[in-house]
Amino acid sequence: MNKMFPNWDRVKRVEPKLLDTPRNYEASLKNAKNNAHIKSWVDEKNSSFMLYPRNLSITWSDDPNYWTWFPSKESPNEAGVEAVALKNVCWLDITGKFDTKNLTPGITYEVVFKVKLEDPAYGWDTPVNIKLVLPDGNHKPQEQKVSLTEIPRYQWVDIIVGEFKPEKNSAGEIVFSMYEHESGLWKKGLFLKGVEICPKYKN
Repeated sequence: MNKMFPNWDRVKRVEPKLLDTPRNYEASLKNAKNNAHIKSWVDEKNSSFMLYPRNLSITWSDDPNYWTWFPSKESPNEAGVEAVALKNVCWLDITGKFDTKNLTPGITYEVVFKVKLEDPAYGWDTPVNIKLVLPDGNHKPQEQKVSLTEIPRYQWVDIIVGEFKPEKNSAGEIVFSMYEHESGLWKKGLFLKGVEICPKYKN
């Protein structure tokens, strides 16, 4: 087991079956159905969400010189969904937001970037920063550095940004990010499938 990426086995986890009407999530389903770039599903007890790259803020992603968009066809659940591949940037900045009112209060959730590297990949000698900011303002941002040089090539890997437990009286937007601005190194070979908001403990 790799100490930095102890969750590699999660890459092989089968996604729960998508349901048309998850229990007790009418509001969150309405939001998800109105946005083609968010999917929601339930496991046996709890709600999970996947935010696909089109629903994230990715610096320079609208310029084909820097990023390439392509259909994600690895699962029938991903019809009409696009992933994105990094062609060449020196300023890496991927940021997203999610409203915790869509989640089950009292359940511990993880925020997980789903990425992979494919050769030729370069510019990753400097670790990337990952950060999670909670909505209540009473907690310090969860921040850490991750070395992408240690992840295996050509397979999707989960990178856990942080975890939180939503409460009814502190619902609001979480903000999560992956970035590297300081090294000046040009980077290539990163693929982004999306960001999953999912229960940490699954029965």
